[in-house]
Amino acid sequence: MNPEPPKDVVVDDKKINISNGDVNGTVVKLDDQLGAGFSDVEMKKIISEKKEDCSLNSVEVNKIGESNAKEVNHQIQSNGTNGYNNYMPAIKAQAHFPKPQPPPQPQPELERSQSVSPAESMPSIGKYIKDRSTTLSAAIIKRLSSLTEDGEDFVVKNDSLNLEVTEIKIPGVKVIVKLKSEDERFDLKGRITFFSRSNCRDCTAVRKFFRAKRLPYVEINIDVFPKRAKELVERTGKSEVPQIFFNEKLLGGLVTLNSLRNSGELDKRMRELLSQKCPDGAPKVPVYGFDDDEDEEEEEKDELLGIVKLLRQSLPIQDRLIKMKIVKNCFAGDDMLEVIIHHLDCGRKKGIETGRQLAQKHFIKHVFGENDFEEGRHFYRFLEHEPFITACFNFRISVNDSEPKSPSFLADKLARLMTAILEAYASDDRHHVDYYRIGKSEEFRRYLNLTRDLQRVDLQLLSPDERLAFFLNLYNAMAIHAVITIGHPEGILDRRAFFGDFQYVIGGYPYSLSVIQNGILRNNRKSPYSLVRPFGNGDRRLKFAPAKVNPLIHFGLCNGTRSSPTVRFFTAQGVEGELRGAAREYFQNGAIEINLDKRTVSLTRIIKWFSVDFGQEKDVLRWVMNYLDTTRAGLLTHLLSDGGPIHFVYQDYDWAGNL
Repeated sequence: MNPEPPKDVVVDDKKINISNGDVNGTVVKLDDQLGAGFSDVEMKKIISEKKEDCSLNSVEVNKIGESNAKEVNHQIQSNGTNGYNNYMPAIKAQAHFPKPQPPPQPQPELERSQSVSPAESMPSIGKYIKDRSTTLSAAIIKRLSSLTEDGEDFVVKNDSLNLEVTEIKIPGVKVIVKLKSEDERFDLKGRITFFSRSNCRDCTAVRKFFRAKRLPYVEINIDVFPKRAKELVERTGKSEVPQIFFNEKLLGGLVTLNSLRNSGELDKRMRELLSQKCPDGAPKVPVYGFDDDEDEEEEEKDELLGIVKLLRQSLPIQDRLIKMKIVKNCFAGDDMLEVIIHHLDCGRKKGIETGRQLAQKHFIKHVFGENDFEEGRHFYRFLEHEPFITACFNFRISVNDSEPKSPSFLADKLARLMTAILEAYASDDRHHVDYYRIGKSEEFRRYLNLTRDLQRVDLQLLSPDERLAFFLNLYNAMAIHAVITIGHPEGILDRRAFFGDFQYVIGGYPYSLSVIQNGILRNNRKSPYSLVRPFGNGDRRLKFAPAKVNPLIHFGLCNGTRSSPTVRFFTAQGVEGELRGAAREYFQNGAIEINLDKRTVSLTRIIKWFSVDFGQEKDVLRWVMNYLDTTRAGLLTHLLSDGGPIHFVYQDYDWAGNL
């Protein structure tokens, strides 16, 4: 077998030439001997035979099994995709390097008629393993001691980062390099803080700069922490963002940051201002329990709350047999009307009007949804007694009895809050989302508080564009919440629970991911492989569905899988244009492939599942052409114009999580 030539590996602008070979076993860890740019080096040695534990002086040797090594490599590869991992991918040692060989052992001469029992052969096997381990240890120690000899090891320099990388030539060793962050290189003790807003391009540029330099920072998004906007003005004299602080000192905005970087003065300023521990006068880190939303403190009590509390205490709530059905936890409308008239000391007409107000504010519901509130023998339930309520993940023990907030305000706040979460905990291209950190974040806690305000919101007050953006954003936010709470769906049953059982109560009615997509956005069309529509006749949620289905909605919905469109949140003012941009990005990233020779078009399976929304296959191609780059649009035009047959195939859908 011909030996393979050495390979150069580039990791974060650093080229390293490392031997290639298999890795399965011992871990050797060096401290910081490879230059200022590295904090540690881990080396993993092939040991295919089972051997005893041994000590290599100051070198730490740990056995790991083949499965564990594969798992580690898999984690390194997957984590490296989001730009936050500081480890270099595993590299195999080169096969042509000599491998340690055990010293020759004198073997006793045996006659052909003699045989050695297994018990007699065990000591020699153990001795062989021990001798080989000793030889390996000596080889590694010899190599480690030779790292300082310039004549033997090749040194690769990286002028842009002002560091050196030493080539390590140890047979059968894998090297994992962890880059030092900027704060480690400069020994920074202070804190970088900057104020931001959601959907701010300059804030995004500052965030990308700090991430690229691997500098830890604290971001205070004033859309998430509105009370901090006052502090921003007090500290800077302006409300514009971003505003960057090194400890308590104001550095400035993006223009100042770029100026210092281009002039080479940024590192000097960082050493001057961040060499000391962050003082108390610096902007505080947002934490749980502080900087609560001013809206939470100023919540208004509903004017009908007094009557509601009285009704909850006075009405006989019990299970009843109505229309041959057992209806639980209900009360008679006549009984409620009498309590209202007696409490308000008013006439019957005023009492009926008050009952309708209670229904319109979603305090009570007709058990069969037949009316808001009417005089007669009708039966109603409080919202907290609805059968679906305990399955809704934005319900906490009791209904939010505060005065319902404006749906436009809540929709806008939802979009800004979730955008801030993505900016902080997703990769720049939004293909990878850190659900674990989102679930532990203060931003997500505030989102959960916001969802309680949706319980009795009046969605009829939203305009068509506001309603479209609201349900798109609600779907994407619920999908993130579902992944955090119940995890990514792995099989058919899990998907059914994920899309159908994870619900919010919105405006007094339950909404699942499937209901939002198929019942609302698709105007009550059947979901793939389903025989029934989401809503039955007379369902009051149908009034929120658009009059015409817009097929672009499928490219604005992210269900947390790798094959779904990237997660994003929309604005009511630009939702149509933003949907077109989402579709263009999705198709240009592999959702369509064209083979001119075979006259084959490969499309995303989303189009097959929801074909009724897109039309006939050739009509789909004409529609898709609006969202393709020039090259693919030209190929598609050629296929459609020559009159020949076109073969359609549909891509497999990857249900793995977008982690």
